[in-house]
Amino acid sequence: MRPKLVTDYLVYLAVRLFICVVQAIPLSVCDQISKFLAWLANDVFKIRGKLLESNLRHAFPEMTPEQRKKLARRSWHHLCLMICEIAHAPRKLHTTNWHKSIQMHQIEIQIKEALGRRPVVVLLGHFGNFELMGYCTGLLGFPTYTVARPLDNPFLHDYLEEFRSATGQIILPKQGSAPYIEEVLKQNGTLALLCDQNAGPKGCWVEFLNRPASYHKAISVFSMTSGAPVVFLYMRRIGGPMQFEMGVEGIYDPALCDEPKGVKEVTQWYNDMLERVVRRDPEQYWWVHNRWKDERAAKKKKQPEPQPAKLASAA
Repeated sequence: MRPKLVTDYLVYLAVRLFICVVQAIPLSVCDQISKFLAWLANDVFKIRGKLLESNLRHAFPEMTPEQRKKLARRSWHHLCLMICEIAHAPRKLHTTNWHKSIQMHQIEIQIKEALGRRPVVVLLGHFGNFELMGYCTGLLGFPTYTVARPLDNPFLHDYLEEFRSATGQIILPKQGSAPYIEEVLKQNGTLALLCDQNAGPKGCWVEFLNRPASYHKAISVFSMTSGAPVVFLYMRRIGGPMQFEMGVEGIYDPALCDEPKGVKEVTQWYNDMLERVVRRDPEQYWWVHNRWKDERAAKKKKQPEPQPAKLASAA
């Protein structure tokens, strides 16, 4: 067996053991442990501390350094608790009891679109517990098609995909997924995408939390070419562990517009939706993610052409 495969399998076993331990601990205790781990990550080891400080300073310039430090600690707490919630979800959330953990906000809009005779593009960001969104929409009877990059570790990839597809979510590979997406839209399916992934220097650049960020143009193109409405969803924690609000922040329907929006306009629209939910619950966003890396080449200033030297006038 190849050394990398052995290493991958050992990492997989370690992760499975960790998940088993987390599942054996009550969520209330997981919450307290997550707070302790957040303190270690943020205050002691300062993991990605410079990136966190930079992101929060640009997004919330009105905050004091101490306020940003507390917000960074709360964001670590959210991330740690999010992992615990995902581990507990297969045992805690079922078709008969999901309503005890999830409140709905304007979700009837999404249901209406999902039951219609058109395709739907559902968008969400790295906000709240987005991993549970696909799991819970499947519980509600609305399976989605999601594009995701395969993990480098094949054992972990299979394990994560098993969780994601447990309630009907169908995972499409990131590379070469265009024909599958086209077929999903043709068959009036529901395509669910994370909208805030860096698209590189050639993406569509719009302002996000006071700085330009790159977005994939394909998201807007899917709606423009198929006529699919774009629904921005969120799943935010509203209380203790495993207590969420699933809601619709906004919907853009090209069929209801006198003049359909272009790529940049649609991108700006869903970016504004994401910024609204982030500003309401900033601790539930992935600030450890380098969302604003700008790989564009700096524009070279045009140098003035040299002028021929003037001859001195005769005395």
